[in-house]
Amino acid sequence: MLEKLDKKELISFICLIVVICGFIGWNIEVIFYYIDSGFKTIYWRGGNFLPWINIYAWGALLMITLAYKNREHPLHVFLISMASAGLLELLSGYFLYGVLGWTKSWDYNQELFSGFTIGGYVSIRSLVGFGIGGLFLIYFLVPLLIKLVTSKYKNKVFIISVVLCSIVMIDEVYNLIIARLIHTPRARDIYRPLGLKYLYFK
Repeated sequence: MLEKLDKKELISFICLIVVICGFIGWNIEVIFYYIDSGFKTIYWRGGNFLPWINIYAWGALLMITLAYKNREHPLHVFLISMASAGLLELLSGYFLYGVLGWTKSWDYNQELFSGFTIGGYVSIRSLVGFGIGGLFLIYFLVPLLIKLVTSKYKNKVFIISVVLCSIVMIDEVYNLIIARLIHTPRARDIYRPLGLKYLYFK
C-alpha cells in the first residue's frame, strides 16, 4: 500500500517509477515507429542521451496520483488513466508546438491506427493505450515496486533508485535546458553523426 510507505521508501518508489516508465515509453515509441515506417527505419526517440522519454514518467506519476485510490474498480482506473494522461499529452503538445513553436516529434494525423485526433496531439489510439497502461501500472508495476522498496534490501534499493533517477534527471535537464542556454551539443547533435535517426513531423 502506497499510503504505508515511509519517506525513504516513497522516494525509492517515485524514483523507480520515473526511471522505469520513461524507459518503457522509449521502447514503446521505438517499436511503434519502426512498425509505422514499414519496418524500414529505427528512430531514436526523445532528446536525451539515455533511452528515456519524460512524458511517460510524468504521465505515470499522474496516473498513480489520480487512479491508485480507485484500484478496487478497474474500469475507473482505465478511464482515469485514459483521461489524465490524454489531457497531459494534449496540453504538452499544444504548449510545446502550438505555443513555443518547437518542431513536432509526434503527430497522430500522420501515424498508423490513429483515428480521431485533436490537433494531432492526442488520438483514440493513444487514449486507449493510456488506459491499458494505467491498468498495467496500478495492478502490476506498482505492487511489484512496493514489494521491492519495502523488502529487506530496501536500503540498497534506495541508493540504486536515487542514483539512477539522478542520472536520468541530469541527462534530461542538460538536454532540455542547459544545452539550450549555453549552446553546447545536445544528444541529437552527437547521435546524428553516428547514424542514429530522429523523426519529426511538419
